[in-house]
Amino acid sequence: MSPHPARRQARGCVGEDGEQAGPLADGAPPNVSVRKRAGGRDLWAVAAAVVLFVLAVVVGNAVNRTVYGTEGILRLGWPPLYASWLPHLGPGTPAALVVAALVVVHGPRIAQRLPWRALVPAVWSVSMAWTWSLALVDGWQRGVAGRLTSSMEYLQSVADVREVPAFLRDFTHHILADSPHNWPAHVAGHPPGALLTFVGLDRIGLGGGAWAAAWCITIGSSGVVAVMVTLRVLSGERLARLAAPFLVLAPAAVWIGVSADGYFAGVAAWAIALLALAATRTTRVPRLAALGAGLLLGLAWYLSYGLTVLVVLGAAVLLLARSARPLPYVVAGVLPWAVGFTALGFWWPEGYTTLVERYYQGAAKVRPYAYFVWANLAAQVVTVGLATVAGLVRASARLGPAVRGMRRAAPRGGGALTVLVGAAFCMMLLADVSGMSKAETERIWLPFAIWLLPACALLPRSMHGRWLAGQAVLALLVNHLLLTGW
Repeated sequence: MSPHPARRQARGCVGEDGEQAGPLADGAPPNVSVRKRAGGRDLWAVAAAVVLFVLAVVVGNAVNRTVYGTEGILRLGWPPLYASWLPHLGPGTPAALVVAALVVVHGPRIAQRLPWRALVPAVWSVSMAWTWSLALVDGWQRGVAGRLTSSMEYLQSVADVREVPAFLRDFTHHILADSPHNWPAHVAGHPPGALLTFVGLDRIGLGGGAWAAAWCITIGSSGVVAVMVTLRVLSGERLARLAAPFLVLAPAAVWIGVSADGYFAGVAAWAIALLALAATRTTRVPRLAALGAGLLLGLAWYLSYGLTVLVVLGAAVLLLARSARPLPYVVAGVLPWAVGFTALGFWWPEGYTTLVERYYQGAAKVRPYAYFVWANLAAQVVTVGLATVAGLVRASARLGPAVRGMRRAAPRGGGALTVLVGAAFCMMLLADVSGMSKAETERIWLPFAIWLLPACALLPRSMHGRWLAGQAVLALLVNHLLLTGW
C-alpha cells in the first residue's frame, strides 16, 4: 500500500477497484464525469471493433467471389476466420454454459479471496474445464480426438519419422511443394520441433489424436497461469487477481482446444513467466529460473518460426525489472537447442528461408495482403473478446506516461501492465506486416493474444461481471454458430 493513497489517486493511478481515479479534493469521491467519459470511450471502442469485424466479414465474402478453388481467393470458408457456418450443439454445451455462469457470477469474488497458492491451480483447472467444454461442443471425434489428425497434419506425418538424426538432416529438403515426398503444409511451415513433439508422445505410448489433444489443451490452458504469474511479479498481485477471471474465460480457448498453436502459446508464456521471476528475483532460484526461461524460449523457436518476436516481450520484461542479470543464463538455456538441432543437420535460418518460398507456393500466393493486413486484426476481436478491446483503450491512455516514466524508474501497477500489453500488441503488428500471417491468425497468434487479455484488469471492477458475461457469450456464439477449422 502506498503511504500516500490520496496523492497516488490524485496522480490518476489505478484505484483499488481497477478504475482510473480522477482528481480528489479534500477526500471527495472521484469525479463522476471522468468515469462516464472513460466508460463512453470503452463503448465506442467496442462499437468500432464490432464494425471492423463485420466489415472484414462483408469485404471478405465480396473478395472471395473471385473464385480460386472451392473456398475462393481467400481460401477461407467464413472470412476472416478459418471456419464454416454451421449452427450446432454438442456434448460440451451444458458444461460450457455451467463453467461460464460460475466464472461470471463467482469468478471476480473468488479471485480476490482465494489464497494465491490456491488461486494458481484453480485458474489452471477452470481454464482447462472451459477449454475442454468448448472443444467438446463439436463432439469427441470432430472436436477433440480427430481434430489434430485431420486438420494439423502432424499426426499424419508421425510414421514418416523413423530415425530422428536422418529426419533432421533431410527435413529442409522436403519443405518445398515441388520437392520429392514434400511435407504437408503445417509440418513444412514449422521447425521440426513441432512434429518431433508428437513423435515423442507416440514413442512413449501416447500416440493418436486423443493424447495429442490432451497435451495441447493441458499445456495451452496453462499459458493463462503463466501470464498471471508474470503480472504478479511485475504489476502486483492486485492486478493479477483482477485479470484472473478474464484469463480463464478467454474466447481464445475456442482455438486453444484443440490446436498445436495452443501448445506453442503455453510454452512461450512460461518462458516469459520464468524470465520475469528471474529478473525480479522473486524466486529463491533466479538463476535456475533464467535457465528454464532459456530452455523454453529455445524450444519455442524450434516449434514456430514466428515466435522469434518473443524477444520484444522479453525485452519489455527486463526493462520493467531493471535487470539484465538473467541474460547469460537465458542464452545458456537456448544454446543446447541451437547446437543440438544444428549438429544433427537442421539449420534454422535455412529452414526459415526455404519456408518463405514454400509459403508463397501455397495459399499465400493468392491471398491478398491488402485484405489480410487489417482483417487479421479484425479476427482478433473474437479471439481476445470485446472486454479486451475496451481494456486496450484504457491501456493505450497510460502507455505514453508509463514509457516516459521508465527513464526515471520502472513503472509498477497499471503502468507495468500497460507496457506488457503494448509489447504484446507490437509482436502482433510485426507478425501482421511481415506478410507471413495471411489468415488463420485466430490460431497462429495465440501466443501473442493471451498477453492482451490482462488489459481487462484496467476496466472498472464494478463492471467486471458484465464484461465477463460478454466474453463468455462471444466464445459460446463462435463455437456454436461456426465450425472452426482448428
